[in-house]
Amino acid sequence: MAASALSNAILSPVSPPSQSLSSKPKTSLVKFPNPRSKPFIALCSSDSDAAPNHDATPIELRYPAFPTVMDINQIREILPHRFPFLLVDRVIEYNPGKSAVAIKNVTINDNFFPGHFPERPIMPGVLMVEAMAQVGGLVMLQPDVGGSRENFFFAGIDKVRFRKPVIAGDTLVMRMTLIKLQKRFGIAKMEGKAYVGGEVVCEGEFLMATGSGGSE
Repeated sequence: MAASALSNAILSPVSPPSQSLSSKPKTSLVKFPNPRSKPFIALCSSDSDAAPNHDATPIELRYPAFPTVMDINQIREILPHRFPFLLVDRVIEYNPGKSAVAIKNVTINDNFFPGHFPERPIMPGVLMVEAMAQVGGLVMLQPDVGGSRENFFFAGIDKVRFRKPVIAGDTLVMRMTLIKLQKRFGIAKMEGKAYVGGEVVCEGEFLMATGSGGSE
């Protein structure tokens, strides 16, 4: 009987309260009886515009690809590295002598995954650092900086931190910025950060040697 009374209370017309209630257009008021508290009022919208608007665009068309400022052939013209140690696939932003942003597509076919690790493929941290250093090389190996592929070296790292593991299927986005250049000694200090999905996975400071010390 209680269930029948509740059903009749919901379906039967409800007298408006003594004070007028303001409501949005196309909204009905339903009052649920509760003997221990004041009447509960539910707002039931009948406006179809309030329903979530699902994007009809297929997911493969929703997200644009990274731009290509420098492709792999142009990268090979600047960097001396070759397989299996060329760890930069594309440059997406480039300011010669100042900064560069590049990507490394991490795939299960990378030659380090069979040993690191067979059951849980994770990109080695030292190779993330190496990849970032190669992006730094793209910044440094410019005429106005004084570097050349014959005498360019990775000289040191400092304050390196690994925040999250990088696994097969990730896209490693690396930004390297020149913060100090000593042409007299052929030394450059750079700041680097690597991201996956917008989150920092690796960061640190890098020293590059152009080998041009004493040329002035």
